[in-house]
Amino acid sequence: MAEGLFSMAHPWASAFGILGNIISFLVFLAPTPTFLRVYRKKSTEGFSAVPYVVALFSCMLWIFYALVKTNSSPLLTINAFGCVVEGFYILLYVVYAPRHARHRALAFFLLLDVAAFALIVAVTVFLVPQPSRVKVLGSVCLAFSMAVFVAPLSVIFVVIKTKSAEYMPFSLSFFLTLSAVAWFFYGLFTKDIYVTLPNVGGFFFGVAQMTLYFCYRKPDTSALVLPTGIHDVSTEPAAQQEVELPEGTHPAVAMLTVSTLPMLAELQKMEQEISSPTPRKGYIKAF
Repeated sequence: MAEGLFSMAHPWASAFGILGNIISFLVFLAPTPTFLRVYRKKSTEGFSAVPYVVALFSCMLWIFYALVKTNSSPLLTINAFGCVVEGFYILLYVVYAPRHARHRALAFFLLLDVAAFALIVAVTVFLVPQPSRVKVLGSVCLAFSMAVFVAPLSVIFVVIKTKSAEYMPFSLSFFLTLSAVAWFFYGLFTKDIYVTLPNVGGFFFGVAQMTLYFCYRKPDTSALVLPTGIHDVSTEPAAQQEVELPEGTHPAVAMLTVSTLPMLAELQKMEQEISSPTPRKGYIKAF
C-alpha cells in the first residue's frame, strides 16, 4: 500500500483501515469514565493494572510489526494512539493505587512492556534474517492475539453459569464485533493473514456474547420507576438519590487492534460485581 491512511490504489483496504481506526479510537477511550472516577476518588478501588499493561504490550507489538512490514499506516496510527492512552491509564493507576498494588503494577510493566518487548525486538533484529522477520513477528502477534481469547471465553462461561447478562455490557460486545469485522477486511484486502485470522475468532466471540446477552438479559423495571405525576416525585434530598451505574458497564481497557482484549478487564469487574452480596445504594442495572 502507498504511504498514508488512504491509498487510491487500494481503496477498500484503506477504507476498512480508516473504519478500524475510528472504532478502535472510541474503544480506547471507553475506560475514561473509570479513570475519571479514580481521579475524583483518589483511589483505584481494588482494580488490577494487568489489563492496561497487557494492552500497552499489544500496541507496542503491533507497532513493531507495522514498522517491520512497512506500508501499514492504519496499524501504526491506531496503536500509537493506543500506546499514549494506555500509558496514561497506567500512570494514573500508579499514582492512585495502594503501595503494594503500585509495586505489583510496576513489576509487571517492567517484566512485560520493557523486558519481554526488548527481548522480542532483539531476537527479531539480531537473530532473524530480514526476509523472515515479518513472518516471525507476525506469528508472535498472532499467538498473543489467540491467547487473549481465553478472556471472552471466561466471560461467556460466567454468563451461562449465572444465567444473567447484567454484567456483560452489550455496547462493548457490539463495538468489538464491528472492530473485528473492520480489521478482518483490512487484513483480507492487504493479504495480511496475521491481521485477518485473529479477527475471525473476534467476530465469532462477539456474536456469541451478543446472542447470550439477548438470551439471558433480565429487564427489571423495579430498579427504576419514573414519576407519572407531580405527587410521585420523591422528596428525598438529592444527595441521597445518587444514581450510579455498575462499574462493570465501563470497559477498563481498550481493545487490542485485532482482537478482544477488553474482556480481560470486563471479566475482573464482572466477578467483583457478582461476588458482592448486595447491590450498592442507588444501583440501577444497565442494559
